[in-house]
Amino acid sequence: MPFYCPVPPAVHPRLREIDNASVDWMLDQELDTSPHQRQRLTRCDFGGLTARTMPYGQAGPLTVVAKLHSVLFSFDDAVCDESGATAHGLARATSRIMRVLEAPVPSWPDDSPHAAALRGVRRELAAHATPRQLRRWTEGMRVYLSSLVWEAACRRDRALPSVNDYTAMWMRAIGMAPSTALMDIAGGYELHDRDLDRPEVKALTEMTWTLVAWDNDFYSRNKEIQRAGDNLNLIDVLAAERGWEPARAQEEAMAMRDRVMTLFLRLREQLWPRAGVELRCYLVALGHFVRGHLDWASRCARYVDPYDPARPVQWWKPLPADDSPEPVPIPAIAWWWGQLETAAYPRRSQLRSDRHHDRREGAGRSAVTGVRTGCAG
Repeated sequence: MPFYCPVPPAVHPRLREIDNASVDWMLDQELDTSPHQRQRLTRCDFGGLTARTMPYGQAGPLTVVAKLHSVLFSFDDAVCDESGATAHGLARATSRIMRVLEAPVPSWPDDSPHAAALRGVRRELAAHATPRQLRRWTEGMRVYLSSLVWEAACRRDRALPSVNDYTAMWMRAIGMAPSTALMDIAGGYELHDRDLDRPEVKALTEMTWTLVAWDNDFYSRNKEIQRAGDNLNLIDVLAAERGWEPARAQEEAMAMRDRVMTLFLRLREQLWPRAGVELRCYLVALGHFVRGHLDWASRCARYVDPYDPARPVQWWKPLPADDSPEPVPIPAIAWWWGQLETAAYPRRSQLRSDRHHDRREGAGRSAVTGVRTGCAG
């Protein structure tokens, strides 16, 4: 099913260098004992994910971000989704990891490979981040890791969760909280707490988490069902709650997703004139992540259909399936629509392209970093 995302694509020019460094590092960490799994992970294109979602970044921190992606993908496969993890077991594993991130020295003699690798990531990140940025990233990891326990509990239940509970859980368990906390570190600037605490910014941040989470559900559903028999995704949750066939649930899920995408564009446009340089950089970075994540997934061998790898897939569409300004009927996220002023609703035709943002945002050099970035100077 094609995606509506009129944010222009972008990629960091040192993609291959970043990917090679992250893969070499991942193999040195010996995160996985299975040769097949190690080979599978080397084809995940961690550098591509990093370079497409953060194309504005500096090479040093971007390499650390790519290393983090490699650990989290390995952790997801080995400890979470495909290993039959229990909430009890994940609570123990994630609690130990959180303590490693809070206090990375000294090393523990019984560190798991994933804990040891994340300890290394935390130490490397300290060379590029301020104490406040490290605190935000650590808290983002806490959101992510604690939600993995919730996810494991959902997988053990006989019935699928409600759409509301699933939405609240999955936007956190997808790992986007630490990712958005890395954006200013990668870009070489520092966001103010007062900007991140603004309700509109919080809403846009959560929308980014949710778009990435739901987009992942669309393109990875076949892979998850084939490899792990896993139907914990938006389409199947919606089908179970409404009593629908999967095809109808997929159509409705995409309409919900597109309504969030159009809200994201409208609210970002509304906030732009009242945003300073650092916040504008962040607003642009959020859009880059949504688009870059899809660009990466469209190329990643991890998500190729093993039964028909040559089958062409139409990834993009010019207009949303649903551009209604009304909230989607999900209480966990309905508050986002309350941040939008009525006058900010553009006509349907205005949702075709985000290139007016691209021209304004890429027109200069950042006043913060002094280097070319994806935001206005």
